[in-house]
Amino acid sequence: MNNGETSTSMVKKYRPLAVAAGIGSILGSGIIVGLSATITVWQNGLGLTNSQVGIISGALTFAIAIGSLLAGQITKSFGLVKSFNWLNLIYAIGALICVFSNNYIMLLIGVIITGLASGADLPISLTVVSHDAPDDKTSASLVSSTQIFWQIGVFMSYVCAFIVSKMAGASGARIVFSILAIFALITWAWRTFSTKFRAFHEEGEQRRIDREAASQTTEKVSIKTVFAGANKGRFMAFFFSILIFYVCWNLLANTFGQFQTFTLVQAHASQSFATGAGIVLNFISLLATMAFASVAGGKYRNKFFLVGITVQFLAMLGLAMSSHSLWPIVITIGCYNIGNNIAGEAMYKVWTQEAFPVEVRASVQGFINGFSRVCCGLFALITPALVVPSAIRNTMFGFAAIVFISFVAGLTMM
Repeated sequence: MNNGETSTSMVKKYRPLAVAAGIGSILGSGIIVGLSATITVWQNGLGLTNSQVGIISGALTFAIAIGSLLAGQITKSFGLVKSFNWLNLIYAIGALICVFSNNYIMLLIGVIITGLASGADLPISLTVVSHDAPDDKTSASLVSSTQIFWQIGVFMSYVCAFIVSKMAGASGARIVFSILAIFALITWAWRTFSTKFRAFHEEGEQRRIDREAASQTTEKVSIKTVFAGANKGRFMAFFFSILIFYVCWNLLANTFGQFQTFTLVQAHASQSFATGAGIVLNFISLLATMAFASVAGGKYRNKFFLVGITVQFLAMLGLAMSSHSLWPIVITIGCYNIGNNIAGEAMYKVWTQEAFPVEVRASVQGFINGFSRVCCGLFALITPALVVPSAIRNTMFGFAAIVFISFVAGLTMM
């Protein structure tokens, strides 16, 4: 059996673990999009004020950020595997509190609990996958594949919200959150009681112990030993390169995620056209993510990065020069969605898992996730003023500069 066949068989063997981790991504995007798509339903059903709606939406953003920042401390306190197994039960509890909410405070508490669990689960899930995977190539393939589930979560939430949109009161929103709770409970049970996963965890831990013994290292690996030890220069370079790349990428992704429909409507598209185009563009994103996942562990990964970052840069220039013409904007956004997903979050996940020792991956990725979300939350305060017709040309030139900065940061990781 050659190396290619061995790698393929290993990916197939460990695929269920990636799926179990990937469902965490479905739940992550599901709570974000699910709340966004149903917030007006909650408002009408519970009689919420506009300020209360804003507080609930903002609370979710910052709860996810705080959960990400606490991921490393959670694994230190409860253990990596136990955290991986039980976080989805906490998510389900939060979602069920939302389901049975009859007032603003109860809904807010449910959203915060769900957001905290979701924010912590992503970096912990990826760390478990890379911890259990038998080699780096298998790990890269499995970690990158979890990004596909994020896109699936977006689709599922929009479809569910659309199906229940005509229901009276808050009933439709309660159904959406019930579906999220059910998924979380199934995932909790699968992760916790699967004998196959238990064997993966034990084998992964034994490999880690063997590697530690082979390197004759007696000092326990921690954030301090990584960033203040003998190789601190290398790890600091990795950290700041990945941080800059991901923050730059996320600023653009968050902006287009929130204001893509708005931009199309400003170009005189009908609401139905803008929404339909959004579905098609999201499908393009899914295909691009799948394409990257297929090469994440191979020799073509860096070439995909260069192509993806170039497409993003040209798309920003295209948007800057396309004025208010509808079809050029649609085409350039489509190109951006391709580049954004083959040189974007999946790449960031793989880099983070490969660059740092397994003992600190959850902490490092949790911090980068949380810091990035805080930056995006603050940037969103001024974003509406940047995407109005009178400002969008200069904004897109600015975004092109941001893409270039992310390219320079990414070169360090190649």
